[in-house]
Amino acid sequence: MPANSFVFPEGFLWGAATAAHQIEGSPLADGAGPSIWTRFAHTPGMTVNGDTGDVACDHYNRWKSDVALMKSLGLKAYRFSTSWSRILPDGTGRVNQKGVDFYSRLVDELLANDIEPLLTLYHWDLPAALDDRGGWLNRDIAEWFAEYGSVLYRALDGRVKKWVTLNEPWVVTDGGYLHGALAPGHRSKYETPIATHNLMRAHGAAVKAYREIGKHEIGLVVNIEPKYAASDSKADAAAVERAHAYMNEQYLDVALLGQYPPELKEIFGDAWPEWSAEDYALIKQKLDFIGINYYTRSVTQASDSYPLKASAVRQPLGTYTETGWEVFPQGLIDLLVWSKDRYGNIPTYITENGAAFFDPAVAEGGRVRDPLRMDYLQKHLKAIRSAIDQGCDIRGYMVWSLLDNLEWSLGYSKRFGIVHVNYGTQERTPKDSAKLYSQVIATNGGSLADPLPY
Repeated sequence: MPANSFVFPEGFLWGAATAAHQIEGSPLADGAGPSIWTRFAHTPGMTVNGDTGDVACDHYNRWKSDVALMKSLGLKAYRFSTSWSRILPDGTGRVNQKGVDFYSRLVDELLANDIEPLLTLYHWDLPAALDDRGGWLNRDIAEWFAEYGSVLYRALDGRVKKWVTLNEPWVVTDGGYLHGALAPGHRSKYETPIATHNLMRAHGAAVKAYREIGKHEIGLVVNIEPKYAASDSKADAAAVERAHAYMNEQYLDVALLGQYPPELKEIFGDAWPEWSAEDYALIKQKLDFIGINYYTRSVTQASDSYPLKASAVRQPLGTYTETGWEVFPQGLIDLLVWSKDRYGNIPTYITENGAAFFDPAVAEGGRVRDPLRMDYLQKHLKAIRSAIDQGCDIRGYMVWSLLDNLEWSLGYSKRFGIVHVNYGTQERTPKDSAKLYSQVIATNGGSLADPLPY
């Protein structure tokens, strides 16, 4: 097969992604306020091994050398998030200039190294001060979020030309308000739809504010997990429809089509409110792009699970990552074609894609061999190229993640990075997968035709 078979379109944006709370450490430094994750992780029993983000990857102090590392890998873009409580320690009102300055220096360093910044305003770390006022259950949060976004738009727009409002609102509500596995740790079928709706109202308000201040591009990032029926039964087919609407259509439908899928009323019953036309109008703002985070698929069957009455079926011949996610690159093709057909082929970035496989705590001999991650990345990048061949407007790819980091409630027990982090010394060691990815970038995908160099 000729090398040009996998060459990507000219200008395709190759990068890597991280999130503030997962890598920065020093969460209260220089006048920052606590976030819900600061509180959650310091509550006994909420994270594996009691792990917290107090140090994480110490990126707050090592940002300059981390940018040099990105440059050495050949990255053309870096997707990161800002910490709301670094910028506004109380969530609203007083601006912490030292927090703004930290991200301003980071952006300048990226640009000096020819790396384009993609800035995500919210990657799950709500200021604790706002959680005390109801957090995502308080309708006023739409205005609070727009205020926060506006501070950064005024400070960074122009240097930052690609903005994201929310990262994975589904995870925020499903993990944080329905099942309690993530901050703020609530478990309520009645709170979940309210949090969902206020997240999307906040998204709309932040986009609206950007149109008044900013001059570039803004979008929304969602996680998509294609659902496939476990059997030909009507019950499993109905379970797939519920699971698909809940996870995959819930946020994109209201953002791009102006309504929630009807299955949500079936799923939540009397807990699903009726929303006003004014709310829908606020949420449905023109977006310049969407970001899709893809990790796995779900083979789905009908069950008694709450509240979906649908559950995943493990595939006996599947390859699974350390987080229990099946490796299934065809699902990425299927979801991108589905998104194109449903939402009109809006410009799309793959804003996260990657895998946690076992890596040693220490990089012996300065090398980390990670053949399963290399295989995962190669297959998923080929899947993206196939989707482009099928007409999908895919503009870029951000591998998750640049660094091993704090995997939320799983602590440091799962490693997603293409760069190994020794948590005892903070030494960074590019894994073999990083070297593979660097070659992909250098050839704009052409090296995907080569066999893996095991």
